[in-house]
Amino acid sequence: MALFKPTKQKEKLIKQFRLQVKTELEDLNLIFDWFRKNAQTILSEQSYWQCQVALAEGFSNTVKYAHQNLSPTTPIDLEINVFANYLEIRIWDWGEEFNLKNTMITLPQINRDPLEREGGRGLQFMSQFTDDLQYIRTSNQRNCLILKKNIK
Repeated sequence: MALFKPTKQKEKLIKQFRLQVKTELEDLNLIFDWFRKNAQTILSEQSYWQCQVALAEGFSNTVKYAHQNLSPTTPIDLEINVFANYLEIRIWDWGEEFNLKNTMITLPQINRDPLEREGGRGLQFMSQFTDDLQYIRTSNQRNCLILKKNIK
């Protein structure tokens, strides 16, 4: 698994797209439409498909776990940030703090086929389908899942 490592030099943001949805799995179709409209022409077909799966898993995990005890009206903010060499997807939530790195280390039988395992499949797919993965806690008590995909 590749965890995101911030670069010391600030890269120039080329484009940014934002969307806010409720904490409802039904909003996934809206998210797919938004992602297709803004990212499909930037990525190769394979990278687009991989990012779409990672986005779906990240959003689903936010609804099911990070926001499980919050109102369905709690907003989830999404961003697509386009840089010269990569595309970054950010999913912002209001849930409890979560340690992605420790969770990935402790996932049972991480190298097994994710379809054969109970639990952790979404994290495994996000890790496999992105080039960098990070989950951070911000100073305003929000969390941000960062999915980075190199543009080929």
